[in-house]
Amino acid sequence: QVQLVESGGGLVQAGGSLRLSCAASGSFFSINDMRWYRQAPGNQRELVAAVTSGGFTNYADSVKGRFTISRDNAENMVYLQMNSLKPEDTAVYYCHADVLLTTRSLVSSWGQGTQVTVSS
Repeated sequence: QVQLVESGGGLVQAGGSLRLSCAASGSFFSINDMRWYRQAPGNQRELVAAVTSGGFTNYADSVKGRFTISRDNAENMVYLQMNSLKPEDTAVYYCHADVLLTTRSLVSSWGQGTQVTVSS
């Protein structure tokens, strides 16, 4: 019903930047909150940043001032601009969205993840 596809991950040196993108497609009525999570090996998945449909944002303390989440509601896209990257940012990054289907059911949708590796 809903597919989320991330792109933009890769290998970057510490201090560098990457921009992640996530495209939502399928049959749905609207998308509510959109989020980026990450999971490093041996760690639990953690929330990195979130943005409401109205554009309100919040961030994990560890990324405040370095990462920026944004969305394009017309294109059903969410982005994560990551600057001043650190080795501890290395993880698989997942896109997540609360999607209201045409049936008016609210579903939680995940992307497949994209690897971000920051070398020291």
